[in-house]
Amino acid sequence: MIEKYPEIALERFDKATFWILYFVFKIKKFLKDDILEVGAGCGSFTKGYMKNFNSITLTDTDDTSYNLLKKNFINEKKINVIKSSIEDVDKKFNTLLYFNVLEHVKEDKLEIENALKKLNNGGHLIILVPAHQKIYSKLDKAVGHYKRYDINFFRENKFENSEVVKLHFLDFFGYALYHLNKIFFKDETYPTDLKIFIWDKIFTPLTTVVDFLTGYKFGKNILCIYRKTS
Repeated sequence: MIEKYPEIALERFDKATFWILYFVFKIKKFLKDDILEVGAGCGSFTKGYMKNFNSITLTDTDDTSYNLLKKNFINEKKINVIKSSIEDVDKKFNTLLYFNVLEHVKEDKLEIENALKKLNNGGHLIILVPAHQKIYSKLDKAVGHYKRYDINFFRENKFENSEVVKLHFLDFFGYALYHLNKIFFKDETYPTDLKIFIWDKIFTPLTTVVDFLTGYKFGKNILCIYRKTS
């Protein structure tokens, strides 16, 4: 994974509250208490689901992110913050979360295998990744993305004792905005607060409708959910 995640990226995307609520809504039926969120950043997604659960572990190997997690959840007794990679976690969970994390891992197939080993039978591994390598940008490079994903990665790679129970795209309008930003703002690395606001507060509400109407067949992100079968 990236050795030091840019704090400016954490701060700006933490403001994408509508997108976080939308995404959490899409996965809520697969969430079950005793959760491990890997690469939790500053806890942006955690804030979107934490109120419904009593046992949450957050882990991040990046020093900046780890310290932010400790600070942000210091008063939350139900949340345990650790600094550990998945293979070094010493227990199993009912739900594992990888939100915008897998793209930072060079050996991504091995990471999925290790994650599935930390799941109880019937538990779910929920993965969100950026889609479409052709829109790989300066932002992707700056935050340590090895790649953006093709949906066939999840269709073609099979993992022992697991099955894919949900696989589709999300954020129809986000793709267009990201692509246009890459074309017209070539020298920009991090999107401005204004651009985050426009994407999150104006286009994401529209995306929730268009994603549904188009059958989740296109978008800036891919959601994949595995179930541990044995």
